[in-house]
Amino acid sequence: MMLINFKNVNISHLDGESVLKGVNFHVDEGEFIYLIGRVGAGKSSLLKTIYMEMDIDSADEAIVLDKDLTTLRRRDIPELRRQMGIIFQDFKLLGDRTVEKNLRFVLKATGWKDKEEIDSRIDEVLRQVGMEERKGRMPHELSGGEQQRIAIARALLNSPKLIVADEPTGSLDPETADDIIKLLREIAQKGTAVVQTTHNRQLLDKYPGIVYHCADQQVTDVTNDYNQLVIDEDFSD
Repeated sequence: MMLINFKNVNISHLDGESVLKGVNFHVDEGEFIYLIGRVGAGKSSLLKTIYMEMDIDSADEAIVLDKDLTTLRRRDIPELRRQMGIIFQDFKLLGDRTVEKNLRFVLKATGWKDKEEIDSRIDEVLRQVGMEERKGRMPHELSGGEQQRIAIARALLNSPKLIVADEPTGSLDPETADDIIKLLREIAQKGTAVVQTTHNRQLLDKYPGIVYHCADQQVTDVTNDYNQLVIDEDFSD
């Protein structure tokens, strides 16, 4: 099932500076996709167009979860975002409430009303990410890896077909980063597509997926040969 289909998409900053030109990018159900490239190459910008934090300048086609981004009205963007999970490098957990209340807040904000169903869903996603014992903790009481697992649980709450993750391991130590990528790959294997930016080439080797390289305002599928590419640059974003 097709989740994203970009054909000849052009993306610019608000000041008109071009970021990416002629992007062709396709995501199907259950795919595990990496975006790599140097700082400022457009990886995060491409992700932001998927959940409409950045606008698309022009496109032959720009479809995300059956929505045409070129004609999508502002008032319909929240509905689009509710159909996907978004994970950030800095977690973005609410620091004034427990893990459980963080998740409860999201469910209520997206229309859940039945308390038993809410409680059951919270327990289910926490089990999925191995954090059921941390339900009553405050975010500051958790390690970085634990906070990212809670962020993944939050992204899973509404059973999305698509997860978008911007440097999900960027602030984590190598062992924790490995655990997070392994978890995301398991999620993809169950049918939820994962699109993520990363600078960690070791993880790409260990957990293979589809790889797109952003450089010179272009996005290129390098899945078959990225290990042979000589890319002398810093992939961090």
